[in-house]
Amino acid sequence: MSFDLKITVQPDAELSPQQKKLNRLIEKIEQQKIHLAAWEKAQNDIQQYARQTLVPVYNELHTVLFKQLEQLWKYLHGSDFSKAEVMQLDEKIQHLAAYLKDSKALSAQQAHTVEEIDTFYQQHTEHTNAKKTKKKPFVETDSKFEDTDSDEEETAFDPFDEWDSTQHEQQREQAKLKKQQEKREQAEKMAEQSLKTVYLKIAAIIHPDREQDESKKLEKTEMLQYANAAYEQQDLFYLLKLQIQIEQNRGAVQKGLSADQIKFYKLALDAQSQKLDDEINEIIDSLVWSENAKIAVQKSKGKVQISDLYKQIDADTAAIKQQVKWEKERLKYMSRVKGLEMLLENRVL
Repeated sequence: MSFDLKITVQPDAELSPQQKKLNRLIEKIEQQKIHLAAWEKAQNDIQQYARQTLVPVYNELHTVLFKQLEQLWKYLHGSDFSKAEVMQLDEKIQHLAAYLKDSKALSAQQAHTVEEIDTFYQQHTEHTNAKKTKKKPFVETDSKFEDTDSDEEETAFDPFDEWDSTQHEQQREQAKLKKQQEKREQAEKMAEQSLKTVYLKIAAIIHPDREQDESKKLEKTEMLQYANAAYEQQDLFYLLKLQIQIEQNRGAVQKGLSADQIKFYKLALDAQSQKLDDEINEIIDSLVWSENAKIAVQKSKGKVQISDLYKQIDADTAAIKQQVKWEKERLKYMSRVKGLEMLLENRVL
């Protein structure tokens, strides 16, 4: 059973600017519902395609990187290297451990090894930072004896100015996120209130128990069943379709919707549109797995297409395959002390 939600008026009448805006909003929601249905249908297919093409390559990459980590960790504790070389080894090992600690491709024993190495470097970093912090007050105490009229005093406050600027930016970003969250909550509340209001109004008009004509009673029973189903599914858009169709049948909108009706429908439809956007974005976010994919989505400004994600999977798969090839070659050099020394010398570890 379909309904035409667009406003109908007498043939010679013209739509007001408010009614035209409402029509555009209705068309937007119709498109959003189509897009949502398409994304819901494609979600499992995209995930399955990624599992078949992208995940195996990721797993191979993580396996190769773990072998590198294991080899370098063994060399670090069993071979003689210069201080500069040890710094390179530490940096590489720390990076590999941090990257692999959330990997799902490693065995339980391998994951335990990664966790131990990562914990070691975290504790080392904390210890180093604590030593630096301990020394800092003595430097600040000495600075009190410097000439307060010198130009250096002004320079000393620059880091604090920079910190204030950074803090201000963070506060602005937090305020922006809070405002977006409040707007989303307000839209959800409006949708919930509108849903109940529209449903009760429909039920009051078409309740079968108030109809004496048997044929009309059956028709109203069917319409009420549709309304009940839409209410259970929280489909405000369908309920609004049904309400306007009922009002049209009663002749209530022959002269067009009133200003109050248009205002109410716009608020309700805005809330519904926001909800549909959130549902679409939630699906897209669940399918965005890499930084490249995230950047692509951000650049598209919400206009990402299903085909774009398939293309991104193929591009990421090709890039990771190439990286696997490079990392395997690097691992060959790491397997020999001479080869590792060459990598360290050329700083391509």
